[in-house]
Amino acid sequence: MDYGKTLHLPATEFPMRGNLPKCEPEYLKFWEDNKIYEKRLELRKGNKSFVLHDGPPYANGKLHIGHALNKTLKDIIMKYKTMQGFYTPYIPGWDTHGLPIEHAIIKNTGLNRHEMSPLDLRAKCKEYALQCVEEQKKDFIRFGVLGRFEDPYLTLKPAFEVKQLGIFGEMAKRGYIYKGLKTVYWCTHCETALAEAEIEYHEKKSFSIYVKYAYVDEVKRTLPEGVDPAKAYAVIWTTTPWTLPASQAISVNPELEYAWVQVGDEYYLMAVELVDSAMKDAQVEDYKVVKTFPGSDLELATFRHPFIDREVRVLLGDHVTLEAGTGCVHTAPAHGEEDFGIFQKYNKEGKINTEILSFVNATGNYVAAVDNDRYGDTEEPLAGKEIHEAEVPILK
Repeated sequence: MDYGKTLHLPATEFPMRGNLPKCEPEYLKFWEDNKIYEKRLELRKGNKSFVLHDGPPYANGKLHIGHALNKTLKDIIMKYKTMQGFYTPYIPGWDTHGLPIEHAIIKNTGLNRHEMSPLDLRAKCKEYALQCVEEQKKDFIRFGVLGRFEDPYLTLKPAFEVKQLGIFGEMAKRGYIYKGLKTVYWCTHCETALAEAEIEYHEKKSFSIYVKYAYVDEVKRTLPEGVDPAKAYAVIWTTTPWTLPASQAISVNPELEYAWVQVGDEYYLMAVELVDSAMKDAQVEDYKVVKTFPGSDLELATFRHPFIDREVRVLLGDHVTLEAGTGCVHTAPAHGEEDFGIFQKYNKEGKINTEILSFVNATGNYVAAVDNDRYGDTEEPLAGKEIHEAEVPILK
């Protein structure tokens, strides 16, 4: 490798002593006035390149210690590679789109986005983002970072947006783009989708409930001979009762062993290994397993929703485990990734032909359709209620 020429600086220009708040700006001014970054590139021109892509920070506020660590480490690497003889262009950039910017401008300026058109809100976000870029740029330079700060890459620049549209168009030509449903993390407060990296999990206490789904029919009969079908139920367990209005299926594991369990004159369907724990939860001491069979025999059996005039099918899925519950999993494809996946799979295979139902709007409130076709002892409307406020009426 050709190490090229050496860049010489005056040895006595900045004597080694304290008072860094005064000295450091002088160093930076010297680097800028003498175009050290440009001379660095010129000295290594023609040599092997080392390019460090700058994963852009959001232009949504002041810098913090994480930014300082990120940019300082990158700058150390680039200067080290320069001394090794590499050609080291460094182009800083900023992410100027997305929820963090929208959230910051609403928080810092008091804007009410519900009273603004989307275009007006975007214009405000653009103005705020460009302001933050300039402020952050000054601080990055103050950190001693060398790079092409006079012409950074910004995701809102038309050239970048045009390039993205061009790639999108090429993907569409090749048949990679289609319109369909997809599960996403959703924030009902911000009314926007969230990236997986934005999700933080905390311990939470939730209601849990065992629910009976009345027996309707089966493809392979597992119900014991002589048992009255009107006395037979699949029993599910859930810690999200608010999702029950959207229950459209029951999932079982084809590899697990299931049983019909007699309690008095009723018969309950559940996984064999969970019978004892479920009965303990229900404080039932007198019960008897009357028949066992593999979960695969239950495929496409039909049961009835507990409080809506709707039939639900039994689907097979390996996401069903023996960790808790009954081995019969209430499945609401509008509210769970695994539920959605298994429901889509059965629809795609043509084994069912059922539209996914969702009764919750972007703000986390039930819409009017949730109260259609309901039956039972309680008629308290759910429409308009926030999903967690609706849990008690649903439990009732």
